Amino acid sequence: MPVAVLEGVMRPDLSWRALSVTVTVGLVFTLLWRRTRPLLMVLIIFAATSLAPLFTGGAAIEMYTMAYVLVALYALFRWGSGREVAIGFAIMLAAVSMSVAAGRIAAPADMIGAFAVMVSSFALGVAFRFRSRARMRELDQVKLLEREQLARDLHDTVAHHVSAMAIRAQAGLATAATHPGAATEALRVIEAEASRTLAEMRAMVRVLRRHEPAELAPGKHIADLAQLAGQGRVGPSVDVEIRGDLDSLPPSIGAAIYRIAQESVTNARRHARHATRIEVSVAADDTSVRLRVSDDGDNSSTHTISSAGYGLIGMIERAGLLGGSCEAGPNPGRGWTVTAVLPRTGAVT
Repeated sequence: MPVAVLEGVMRPDLSWRALSVTVTVGLVFTLLWRRTRPLLMVLIIFAATSLAPLFTGGAAIEMYTMAYVLVALYALFRWGSGREVAIGFAIMLAAVSMSVAAGRIAAPADMIGAFAVMVSSFALGVAFRFRSRARMRELDQVKLLEREQLARDLHDTVAHHVSAMAIRAQAGLATAATHPGAATEALRVIEAEASRTLAEMRAMVRVLRRHEPAELAPGKHIADLAQLAGQGRVGPSVDVEIRGDLDSLPPSIGAAIYRIAQESVTNARRHARHATRIEVSVAADDTSVRLRVSDDGDNSSTHTISSAGYGLIGMIERAGLLGGSCEAGPNPGRGWTVTAVLPRTGAVT
């Protein structure tokens, strides 16, 4: 808006100065709603620019600042629905045709230039539209894969509980004739195992999204974090510290802590420049488990998402599925830190 006013004041060859500046400044407000109402904003712009010649004796408004109209054209093809794009494109063709018929665009070169500029805006909007959709599909795929991995971990837990129930039932049947009390005790154990199994199955159903067989490989747990410690063949050393009571953690929480720590250590080894040490700290209290993975690398280069496909997004998705949170960012001095907090109960949201 200040540029439009400045052009209106300083440009010597501008005709209908006051009206041109008023229309140019007034239409700037259409950019505020270019994403939510792209077709309406394009209609307002073309209506105003088409009606202005009625008050200028047929002369069009020709201010250089009006180039911002291209942003509205881009927004129509970037954010508008298919129907809005078709209607807007027809309106723009009609407006250009009216300008040609009225003689405001007489030279063929001017007409070709006008269409070239419009088509460039359209093409840019369409390109960014498809790029955004492709990225969203990739993000959805990453989240889906993380849900499947969590479902596999939960599957291992459920299989463990069912196996325990089967063993206790067999033991109760074998001793029922000679020791009736042992059969009663077996039923109590089976009842407790069944309750835990139902809870894990509800969690698995909430996160499972594909009808593919679950992998039967043993799942990881917090105790496996010790495997991450030590000096690798290349890269910084890894120190693991575990504090608090972790024996009664649900397997889904233990597996999630391990997966997030593993991904964080992998990212630090790949992307932390000049890092010499990676610290993995797990602390548990009565309500939650907190994981912190930090390195001492150079902050001049930002960490990137792992090549396996948006690893950070996968960590955030897994933590969110279990009712927790995961954050990552640079330290005030040197290094990068990943922090995850998961509820001890492992409730799936």
